[in-house]
Amino acid sequence: MTESADNYQKMISGQEYNCLDGEIAELRSRQQRLNRQVNQSLEAVIAPELLPHKSPSAIVSLPFYVSYGLHIHLAEQVFINSNVTLQDNAPIYIGKQTMIGPNVQFYTSDHPLDAGRRVQGMETAKEIRLGKRVWVGGGAVILPGITIGDEAVIGAGSVVTKDVAAKTVVAGNPAKLIKTVQ
Repeated sequence: MTESADNYQKMISGQEYNCLDGEIAELRSRQQRLNRQVNQSLEAVIAPELLPHKSPSAIVSLPFYVSYGLHIHLAEQVFINSNVTLQDNAPIYIGKQTMIGPNVQFYTSDHPLDAGRRVQGMETAKEIRLGKRVWVGGGAVILPGITIGDEAVIGAGSVVTKDVAAKTVVAGNPAKLIKTVQ
C-alpha cells in the first residue's frame, strides 16, 4: 500500500492522517470540480460520481458544498436545503426522511491544538451519523464524531458538540437539551 493510499484509509477510518497528501489533494480537487459543475448547472442533476451513495428519492437543493461527496450516505426521502456544507473527510450518514435546513454545516475534520502538527497537515476525521426523521434547523453546525438519534430536532443556529438522544430537542451554542418529544 502506498503512503497516499494509507493516508486515505486513515482519513476515512478516523485515524490521524496528513491532509496535505498529494493523492488526497488530487481526489478532493477532482470532486470539488464536479461539485462546482453541479452548482453551475441549470438542470440540477447530481452526477453519481459526486454522490454515489445518494438514494434516488433524496433531494439536494443547490448550491451545496462537499469536500469529496464520496463519503456521504443519503437515505430515502432525505431533504437537504440550499447552501449546506458536507465536509466529508469521514463518512456522513443521513437517515431516512431527515430534513436539513439551509446553511447547515457538517464538519468531520478535527485538527491538533499543537500548531506545529497542524501546519504539517496532520488531522483526524470522525464520522457523523443522523438517524431517521431528524430535523436540523437552518444554520446549525454539526461537529466531528456526532451521532444524532432518530426523530431528534436541532434548533436553528445550534452548534452540536455532543451526541443528541433520539426524540429530543436541542438548541443553542453549545446545543443543550430543551425537551423530550413523544
